[in-house]
Amino acid sequence: MGHHHHHHHQHGRHRPSNPRHGASTVRPRSYQSESYLHGFLGTVSDLQKDGVLQDVVLEVEGRRFPCHRLVLSAASPYFRAMFTSDMAESRQRTVVLQGLDAGMFEEILSYIYSATLHVSLDKVQPLYQAADLLQLDYVRDSCSSYMAMNVDCSTCVDLYKFADVFSVNRVLKRSLHFICMHLAEVASREEFCSLSVNQLTEIISQDQLDVKEETTVWEAVVRWVQHSREDRLHHLPSILPHIRFNLLTSDDTAAILDHPLVRENPGRSAIRNVIKETSNIRKRAGMDTLEMAMVFMETTNVTCQEILYMNPRAGKYIRCSYSEEDLPYISLTTAISGNNFYIGTEEPKGTDHLAVLEYSHAGNVWQRANMSTFQKPDMSRKSEIDEFLLEVDEILYYVFVERENISTSVWIRKYNRHTDQWQECSQLKIRMSNYLRNHSYHTVVSCGPHIYFLMKPQMHRYDPSQDRWCKLTPPKLEFCTTVAMGTEIFYTDREFSKTMVYDTKSDRWQVRQGWPNPRPVNLDNTILPYFFVLENQLHVWVEAFTISSLQTTNNLVYVYDKFTDTWRDLEATMPSGEYLTPDSCLPVARMYLPCLTAKGTDLCTACL
Repeated sequence: MGHHHHHHHQHGRHRPSNPRHGASTVRPRSYQSESYLHGFLGTVSDLQKDGVLQDVVLEVEGRRFPCHRLVLSAASPYFRAMFTSDMAESRQRTVVLQGLDAGMFEEILSYIYSATLHVSLDKVQPLYQAADLLQLDYVRDSCSSYMAMNVDCSTCVDLYKFADVFSVNRVLKRSLHFICMHLAEVASREEFCSLSVNQLTEIISQDQLDVKEETTVWEAVVRWVQHSREDRLHHLPSILPHIRFNLLTSDDTAAILDHPLVRENPGRSAIRNVIKETSNIRKRAGMDTLEMAMVFMETTNVTCQEILYMNPRAGKYIRCSYSEEDLPYISLTTAISGNNFYIGTEEPKGTDHLAVLEYSHAGNVWQRANMSTFQKPDMSRKSEIDEFLLEVDEILYYVFVERENISTSVWIRKYNRHTDQWQECSQLKIRMSNYLRNHSYHTVVSCGPHIYFLMKPQMHRYDPSQDRWCKLTPPKLEFCTTVAMGTEIFYTDREFSKTMVYDTKSDRWQVRQGWPNPRPVNLDNTILPYFFVLENQLHVWVEAFTISSLQTTNNLVYVYDKFTDTWRDLEATMPSGEYLTPDSCLPVARMYLPCLTAKGTDLCTACL
């Protein structure tokens, strides 16, 4: 609701309508009572509780619900039509409603009289159906966003089936995408076998299946058919065309032809023909994936963001541009789990509300993640602020570091998927001397089940399971880039003079090799190293400016060999251009090459 509409004309002071004439007018004004506006529903709700002024009884499954026609008509177009038309119901004292569940109708009435809706996984589907019937858009939309938010391994099949029948588009897309991304796991569950034949073929005909081999798709089909073999065997000839036999080895194909389901199938000859015919069908998304690091490019074009996805080992560089609508202002980089990319952004821009964007591989687009926004902590004008988005055990954490004169505070918000809320976690406050304040970088990194806050000469660890901070052995060296790999945290300074390694198990630091020896000759001191972990190996990308001209940069990439403690030059030819340097390391995720190249420019090494 809006703010109080007060126009500040103090009583007794008149505003002249025309400054030249002393004449003045008293302007009329309107007052709006917020308390009446907000209190109205509360009062109506009390009348309902006390059973006062009710003028209609709705009967659902034999249960009677006395209510007010006026309130029902205001809440729902369905009731408005019923009570204001020439229908018999408009005059009846008791109206029987068909096709509704009494328990759900009670929930809906409670919403109509209180504006509060209680949703849980076991109620959300019948609630959606009731809201759909009674034309309560808000309830219906809340149910569908609740469903979309709770798509996981145990719910995806059930939600997919529901969304398919009631064509709830958003939930349908979300659950289908989830099933495709976790096919092997989902197919091994009991619910998978309850899909209809059309739903099954819809799933296995998707390009976006995240499978390494096509045999996984065949195994899912076998499980589904075996579940009730008598009824399902005759569907096989219509299912098989969706399996991409051209992606199978001849041995695998032969094994399928020899499988009892096929051997004993009355439509066997038809099946043989299907297998012969499939020839040029595209690979599944999961067959062509590559881990890639992501760097933002500096562009002259204001209306778009450019991202370079790279795997220097494979010599793969793909550059994609996204419009401002797709990828608005980025306030903090991404957190990842497996193949999920997230970006924090301000929404609306220039406010203190944080929203999360997620990357959708299927369309190579960034979209609003299905998560509520939240307001960042309130900051004093004098403080410096840094933000981080991290992931621990597939849960997102937003970390906010505020540095003031004598202290540094670290705030954490944890995203709870089931309530769709960002919860406040325990805060860390560090007092600092003046010297420290001016001479220390800080960074936040997640490693294993914990979050680490590093600030020379301090180090603290946050334990989400206990919601507690504890103090650890601090690092000795200034740092510029930090990354976690396995149970270790690596960091180095701006000069990349040596690599520091922290073992989270033993709380100990070790010093390792920095620059490859001997150091490259033609570089002066202005370098910027960035760590990233690709295919379980530590890499460093160095932006280095050559002495001859500060305009040109050399982008060097080295990979670290743990056993010999040496850095090897990958002799990568990164595309030239200005990079917007990221936080403290480059985010890495498993990318689906067919989806990327469809929209991006493949800067193959040969072209550079």
